[in-house]
Amino acid sequence: MGCRDVHAATVLAFLSGTASVAGLLAAVLLPNWRQMRLYTFNKNERNVTVYTGLWIKCARFDGSRDCVIYDPQWYTAVDQLDLRVLQFALPLSMLTAVSALFLCLIGMCNTAFVSTVPNVKLAKCLVNSAGCHLVAGLLFLLACAICLTPSIWVIFYNSYLNRKYEPVFSFDISVFIAIASAGGLFFTSIMLFLWYCACKSLPSPFWQPLYSHAPSMHSYASQPYSARSRLSAMDIDIPVVTHAT
Repeated sequence: MGCRDVHAATVLAFLSGTASVAGLLAAVLLPNWRQMRLYTFNKNERNVTVYTGLWIKCARFDGSRDCVIYDPQWYTAVDQLDLRVLQFALPLSMLTAVSALFLCLIGMCNTAFVSTVPNVKLAKCLVNSAGCHLVAGLLFLLACAICLTPSIWVIFYNSYLNRKYEPVFSFDISVFIAIASAGGLFFTSIMLFLWYCACKSLPSPFWQPLYSHAPSMHSYASQPYSARSRLSAMDIDIPVVTHAT
């Protein structure tokens, strides 16, 4: 597998990263991180479920889709530590993943549309495609860690709330979406790392252009003078012929 070609691995990694970012966006916006079930023993009333998100809170009666209580200012008064951490962690994870997607796209476009022989004047400014994919893989891995850690913490914090209060709390679908998105980010980073490790034409050290030197530089450069042409007349041995008497 050569570094100068766009392979299915990089395309699959880009699509997987895009889907993971979309999943993170859905997890951030959905008000389904935690449910709180409020039961009533009055047969004339219905149970209430409180859906808690990162930004809004909604209370619904069982069997109803409309919010009885809708709080759009919930993000300013979040009293649950895990959700407060997620308010900062998930947008940061999305920003990191988007930066990785941008680098991945630069590397793919460079390998697909840039000429094999670079310009002599731009030899020092070449885009390192393999380096772009390597850094993108590291950023995807970082975004996975930023997203996965607080998302798993929600599960344990939910158990803590049930022990502290009443067993009425349960985590909702956004937790699964965030964990699945973190898995997609991890898969994307692995694909980019495998592509990078398979690049046989990459010189050492790692962060260098794919071309250790531009192929056209030596063909157009002026040839150095020979060592003999630089010698002065005093340095040239001139044979002397002598006649015997």
